[in-house]
Amino acid sequence: MNFKFKNRYGSEYTFTKTDEGILWEGDFDYCRFAWPNDYAKAYEAYCKDCSDIQVEPISIDDFKIKVHSATYDDDGNWVTSDLHKHYARLIHSDTSSICMVDPPGGPYICENMELRILNRDLDGMIVDSFKALENGYLIKVK
Repeated sequence: MNFKFKNRYGSEYTFTKTDEGILWEGDFDYCRFAWPNDYAKAYEAYCKDCSDIQVEPISIDDFKIKVHSATYDDDGNWVTSDLHKHYARLIHSDTSSICMVDPPGGPYICENMELRILNRDLDGMIVDSFKALENGYLIKVK
């Protein structure tokens, strides 16, 4: 299976189904990328602090949510969580892995995205990861 996608700026991208996933080819100049957060150091420091005061730590999944949480106080000031204040500085991007690719004019494609929005023949395929290639990206699917 092979199809072309023309974005709002007229750039054309080719998608080809392979045994390894979906090969995405085209012009990726001026493209935006994103990398997933690496929480390992932050969560490790948090767990050590919990151990020091003999408190059971929350799960890594809950930590990932709560370390980014914030709210407004009674005076309307933006207040970050205590977890954020202590551990957010230890969160870094994992630049060995790409989680989003967005060429100018699209298509924007990210992890966990259903590819049916590009073409109905991709129904049931969900982006698992990206592998950078010389002429584009291999979109690995779940």
